[in-house]
Amino acid sequence: MYFFARLYALTAVYYYASLVLASGKHPSVPARYQRLPSLRERAAIQDKWTQERIFRIPKLLEKYNAEAWLICQREHAEDTIWWSIKNATDFDSHRRTILLFHNNQSSLAGAPNPLKWIDNTGLVWPELRNTLAEFKPSRIVLNTDEDIAFAGGLHVGELAVLRRELGDFWIEKTVNEPMLAVEFVASKVSGQLPYYRRMQENVWAMLEQGFSHHVIQPGKTTTEDLSWWFREQMQILNVTTWNQPRISVLVEESFPGWAGTDDVIQEGDILHIDFGITAMGLNTDTQHMAYVLKTNGTEPETDAPESLKQGMKKSNRMQDIVLENMVPGLSGNTVLRRSLAQMKSEDIEGQIFSHPIGDWGHDAGAVIGFLNLPEYVPIFGELPILPDTYYSIELYAYHFVPERNATIRFRQEENVVWSADSQSWQFIRGRQERFHLVDSRKTSTMFLDQS
Repeated sequence: MYFFARLYALTAVYYYASLVLASGKHPSVPARYQRLPSLRERAAIQDKWTQERIFRIPKLLEKYNAEAWLICQREHAEDTIWWSIKNATDFDSHRRTILLFHNNQSSLAGAPNPLKWIDNTGLVWPELRNTLAEFKPSRIVLNTDEDIAFAGGLHVGELAVLRRELGDFWIEKTVNEPMLAVEFVASKVSGQLPYYRRMQENVWAMLEQGFSHHVIQPGKTTTEDLSWWFREQMQILNVTTWNQPRISVLVEESFPGWAGTDDVIQEGDILHIDFGITAMGLNTDTQHMAYVLKTNGTEPETDAPESLKQGMKKSNRMQDIVLENMVPGLSGNTVLRRSLAQMKSEDIEGQIFSHPIGDWGHDAGAVIGFLNLPEYVPIFGELPILPDTYYSIELYAYHFVPERNATIRFRQEENVVWSADSQSWQFIRGRQERFHLVDSRKTSTMFLDQS
């Protein structure tokens, strides 16, 4: 408890003395921890966002030539879409929960949208049949897609019940229209952005603190120690995560993947982190790099070697290329193909695997490459880039580091939002253009000690 009390007291001031301000897209001032609203306030804010998003559904139904969207689920077997339409204080569906979204036309004009039933007796079925008979929809969307989880969340048991209870007449009017769910989940509302910026600021504050002498003691702190420090810091900030922070020491051609590494951090190490936080129904995803300065020898280091800086500039250039090609309406594969061609023309080698982010860490929408599908992604890559969403620009550039006689993957990831004013993608807070530096010559009683 003493450690965390000191940690919380020092977070607001430590970084001003320890960081050098940078220019360009790298934020010009150090990050400051941002207090998010109380849980009670968050719930009210989130519910307002949800209602604003649900209000768009009739127009989405019209766009995709449907009159209704039927969602059927049971407690502990929720449809994937449930997590984007539920109230903030709902943690699962109750009994059997059925939602019928409609296009606000015909006999249902003015009726609640969605119509909602919670039932464990079977009485819902005659009521639903009567409602459909009055409404007379000709195309009813069911979430039965085989490939896209956001549009394929109807459990097989519920589908069997629907077929039995609704009968052939209504089942023959059901359709699979995956873009309805994809666009609903992917599209954000303007009120979310200010809070998403606060979350990104907290991510950067954690990075600037965690990748410093305040937390790391070379020769003692391990990457696994540091990973758990990030988890504990999230608890202090009253946020959670959608993946375990993965921290690695980067060496030649290394790509530790989902597990990270468990190495003792030494001077001269290149460090990498991949992590995100979750709050207010939103998720972030960030990858940054740090360098542990060599403090011994005839020429102690005060900055990262120039070769490492050049490697980061190369991955920064890749970010520019992807964002220049990410025109809303184009497919993810088109953006990928154009970006790879531009990289080749500029003699840059690397890989792109960018994805939407928001309600989920890997959100609905077009992906731009996968690690195992570097040039073309079936189905997900053919979806269109949507503007009212957030993206994680995730990639790496290969760069040869002469001092190590090794080729290193310079791995970066930052979140962006579409700006209607500038008709371009903008970084939510900024992007990393210089290494976080760990300098053991500076003293701190706050480093992570797991002994």
